[in-house]
Amino acid sequence: MLDPATGETIATVADATPDDGADALAAADAAQRSWADTPPRTRGEVLRAAYELITERVDELALLMTLEMGKSLDESRAEIRYGAEFFRWFAEEAVRVSGRYSTAPAGGSRLLTMKQPVGPSLFITPWNFPLAMGTRKIGPAVAAGCTMVVKPAGLTPLSMLALGSVLRAAGLPDGVLNVVPTTSSSELVGPLLRDPRLRKLSFTGSTHVGRSLVEQSAPQVLRVSMELGGNAPFLVFDDADLDAAVDGAMLAKMRNIGEACTAANRFHVHESVADEFTSRLAERMSALTLGRGTEPDVDVGPLVSAAQRETVESLVADAVDAGARVVTGADRWGEAGHFYLPTVLGGVPLGARIMSEEVFGPVAPVTTFGTEDEALAQANDTEYGLVGYVYTRDLQRALRVCERLEVGMVGLNSGLVSNPAAPFGGVKSSGFGREGGEEGIEEYLETKYVAVNMT
Repeated sequence: MLDPATGETIATVADATPDDGADALAAADAAQRSWADTPPRTRGEVLRAAYELITERVDELALLMTLEMGKSLDESRAEIRYGAEFFRWFAEEAVRVSGRYSTAPAGGSRLLTMKQPVGPSLFITPWNFPLAMGTRKIGPAVAAGCTMVVKPAGLTPLSMLALGSVLRAAGLPDGVLNVVPTTSSSELVGPLLRDPRLRKLSFTGSTHVGRSLVEQSAPQVLRVSMELGGNAPFLVFDDADLDAAVDGAMLAKMRNIGEACTAANRFHVHESVADEFTSRLAERMSALTLGRGTEPDVDVGPLVSAAQRETVESLVADAVDAGARVVTGADRWGEAGHFYLPTVLGGVPLGARIMSEEVFGPVAPVTTFGTEDEALAQANDTEYGLVGYVYTRDLQRALRVCERLEVGMVGLNSGLVSNPAAPFGGVKSSGFGREGGEEGIEEYLETKYVAVNMT
């Protein structure tokens, strides 16, 4: 394991083999019946205890996350508190799983509907939110009575291993959660997807990999949830409160150094306010402090890897070659680590790659529109549909735009949409299924209908 701020080795982690993966699934399968039979209240209390333990260990877990991923300690603390909330939320949902009992319309029989756990589940989590992307999946699975195999990202396994130890300390029985870090994802995951004991797959990551996993899951007809890539539009209309819009832009763009699927990826600003918005945003971006995430008062840490920084550089260079102007940033920073200056690009042509590809870094490309229809056409001109952001003070326009945006989530005059009590997920190539909210636990439940003859 390397520190992305220095390139130095910080830890050595076991490298799971396909045999280890098979053993993990065998353990999950063996524990499934007893865990499903565990009272919902007991399952919920395990999650509540894990929530309390994470809350007590925020600083310790934040340091671990910062060292392996690069974000500032403040960002890491925020993620850990956010991730813990999924355990608190689903601790309360565990006892609310319910079916129904009704009389058949024609009489003579009764309709009994029950909910049961899907069964052993495979979770594949990403490097950008190494703890929260786990709790979003583990929380509802534990609450529903499912056992799990978790394959964390190869770049950031430490946070997931720490989370596993927390759950064990909270009373989760052996075999219910099995963490298998590996550098050979396809070799470990492929056999699991072909194993008839596995009944559910939940993946967070790129659309390219997600498509491949959906194909691999088809022979077993697995229940599948996919939280994939994004290309979030950030719309600023002529009547927007620009102070609020810039605040929201900073939150939507710079959360997690821009390495988030919900990050605002392209800024569509009305032509009458574009210059002022761009200038204000550049002033805020250029004032951010870069440095190792463990240092005090650091706003922006390094990108997770050299390859990720090269991707960001390529997208910025393409935009500039296409005619965009650099308002601030657009360069590396420091002599060590994978740092990239917070960047604002003005006048970005719609055909630039950065307008259609996820930048996953601290870069804000700004383009303009003239009418509401133009704004929506630009915003929806993408294969992705995870989240969109809208800034306007016109209520009717706000509702029209929210309805017409082809996304699963909208931040209306808000730069933050993530909330454990809300359903998180997208449409189009951004995936399917929902995490969080009342909908989140349904991903781990099967519906069984029993016809009861009363005659």
